Amino acid sequence: MMHPLFRKPVALAMAGLLAAAAVAAGPSARTATAAEGAASFTYKPGPVEPFLPLDEIRKGWAQTESKLMPQRVPVKGIYLTAYSASHADVFDELLALVDRTELNAMVVNVKDDWGNIAFNMEQRLAIEAGSIHPELGDLKAFTDTLRAKKIYSIARIVTFKDTFVPKVRPDLGVASTNGGLWRDFNGVTWMNPFNRAVWEYVVDIAKGAALGGFDEIQFDYVRFPSDGVMSLLAYPGQDSRAKQQVIADFLAYARKELRPYGVWVSADVFGLVTSLYDDLGIGQHLEELSASVDYLSPMVYPSHYIPGNLNLANPNAMPYETIYRSMLDTKDRWEKAGLTGKVEMRPWLQDFSWGHPYGPNEVKAQIQATYDAGYKEWLLWNAANVYTEAALQSAGKE
Repeated sequence: MMHPLFRKPVALAMAGLLAAAAVAAGPSARTATAAEGAASFTYKPGPVEPFLPLDEIRKGWAQTESKLMPQRVPVKGIYLTAYSASHADVFDELLALVDRTELNAMVVNVKDDWGNIAFNMEQRLAIEAGSIHPELGDLKAFTDTLRAKKIYSIARIVTFKDTFVPKVRPDLGVASTNGGLWRDFNGVTWMNPFNRAVWEYVVDIAKGAALGGFDEIQFDYVRFPSDGVMSLLAYPGQDSRAKQQVIADFLAYARKELRPYGVWVSADVFGLVTSLYDDLGIGQHLEELSASVDYLSPMVYPSHYIPGNLNLANPNAMPYETIYRSMLDTKDRWEKAGLTGKVEMRPWLQDFSWGHPYGPNEVKAQIQATYDAGYKEWLLWNAANVYTEAALQSAGKE
């Protein structure tokens, strides 16, 4: 359960700690047709399907999307922990912030960084592992509240990082060559991205969130581990696929499974993914990721770049330049790969101070850089869920 202390301002030291948020206009995001389609849909196990580019997959989706999917509109969102979303005093403050400003979306923890699932669901492995801690209570009532206020809802699901499942199912965990489970520097276990049963578990949670009324599912920590003794890593059942192929295959699988539930699919990725051409050793490669989702949300926090990145002397002190160059790098690569118009950009921007003070001017600069690069959507991250209102336009303004 999220402790109240997590609401206090904290320094965000890892690029992976974030969530994604999106916004669609109007209460029509979940239709009766979508609910009926989800209710009648049954997963049938099968072999891992080969990766398919977005344009090929979408050929069969045009009619489905027109009937089931939430309307696409420019998203301006903020991140909420399950604690913030479930405690009236905090939640009401954030709802009021949305009412007063240009904000129109909320990204809410549904499966958090430890593996806690914030709503009740009949999922055998989740029950066996003790993963369910239903802070959000009645999920449908919660999303109905957001929809009534025309707030687009995104369910953040931490994908492969998990402290519960590997304890009861070590066969599903990332292993150590020394025996037992591998753990990162924080002592946290991870689920094995090569294991199809892990995919099914994560997507089952996503389906539960979709049936609970969320408009979009966003996968965070959708990658291989990076922080720990890497020489001890072992992936039982590992096949010949490259890491970037495994991650792309998972996202394509998740999107296909979730389509009948009427939700968009997005992914959070490291900010450097926009500018580096390898997979950073974690399976995140820009072109393949982008072809597997509807929205991509790179964590382009200036504080997470080091001097020299993007040819900038001090990216953390240059928020406009950092975001602008990252976004242009993505635009250029998408154009060359034929992905322009087939996936939407929605970067995570920094609304916290770490190594350099951030206030209204710094937050505004990041938003303006996003616009100047030709993109319309953005998300603000603050681990304590405290946001800089002075950086936002008042409600009703363009």
